[in-house]
Amino acid sequence: MTVSLRGTYEVIDNEYQVFRLTGLLDAFSEPVFSTAIKNRIDAGPQHIILSLAQIDFVDSSGIGALVQLVKHTQNAGGTMQVVTNPRVTQTVKLVRLEKFLSLRNSVDEAIAHLKEKK
Repeated sequence: MTVSLRGTYEVIDNEYQVFRLTGLLDAFSEPVFSTAIKNRIDAGPQHIILSLAQIDFVDSSGIGALVQLVKHTQNAGGTMQVVTNPRVTQTVKLVRLEKFLSLRNSVDEAIAHLKEKK
């Protein structure tokens, strides 16, 4: 089995870091994923939008990584929004973390939510 998590990265309006991921967020991909995102959070800007809309599978390691990234972002003075798809949403709801992970339906919705909070 190979590690199968890929993604793109961009900064929008010099305020939001947007990560768009595809593939599997599981025990195999989690260590590299967590390290890469934490490094970007530390570099700033601290408002993170993590798009999992194209993720095929997330396991408990992936959910744990998301929780740790939210905490890391909050400790850095930022926020994190998670854009999801029905499969990921179902997994997150099973462990009752949908509010903590700030689930959104699109990157545009996540940006609008962050702008409202200003």
